[in-house]
Amino acid sequence: MQTLLNKFIELLKWPVAIYMLLSLPAFIQSISYFGIGNIPTIALIGGFLAFFIIRGFMDNDSKTTMEIAAHEMTHAFFALLTLHKVKSLRVNPENDGGAMSFEGPANWLIIIAPYFFPLFGMCVMLGISVYTHYWQYNFILSLIMGFFIGYHVDTVTSQIHEKQTDLPKVGYKFCFVFLPGANLWAIGSMAAFNSRGWDGFWIYQSLISKLNSQNIELAKRYISNIF
Repeated sequence: MQTLLNKFIELLKWPVAIYMLLSLPAFIQSISYFGIGNIPTIALIGGFLAFFIIRGFMDNDSKTTMEIAAHEMTHAFFALLTLHKVKSLRVNPENDGGAMSFEGPANWLIIIAPYFFPLFGMCVMLGISVYTHYWQYNFILSLIMGFFIGYHVDTVTSQIHEKQTDLPKVGYKFCFVFLPGANLWAIGSMAAFNSRGWDGFWIYQSLISKLNSQNIELAKRYISNIF
């Protein structure tokens, strides 16, 4: 089963990357969906800015340890999600990296996951869902969501550099095509959840699909007018 799932995931690699690339205009257009003037969005932005203020006072060793742990935990989460048994997970004592080992061959989703998937943000979303159905009216919870969006942005940008060993494994061309859109999707999904809970999350996915369809039609008309 694990082998079949890995093969299926490998087949999806470039189609998913191309979808994320083609969806970039839709992700940008969807910003208006959130409504800047409402309380949840204002609180979200406040939490986002608060992260970077707090980050300036954080001890570098603690920050690095947290980033490495989150990185390896995200690898492990996607390993489990794709039916791989996780054998070990560690952060080096020198804070110069970490390692996660699992049974079976890797797939591109396990390798690239920490560079687009907000594991802590997802945990917050699940935790909020359990906590209350009325969380979107809670200013504090929106601040927390904004804080973890800030954490995601900071962690991803700090991890993408020429010495990173994961990126060559999936190919720099793939990273260039896939990661911008994937990260905008992740951030947009968290912001949509903040606006209307899981209903907002699914409405956002439908919105992106609708905007993509509209953009494709516009592109077709533009090309037909040229030729």
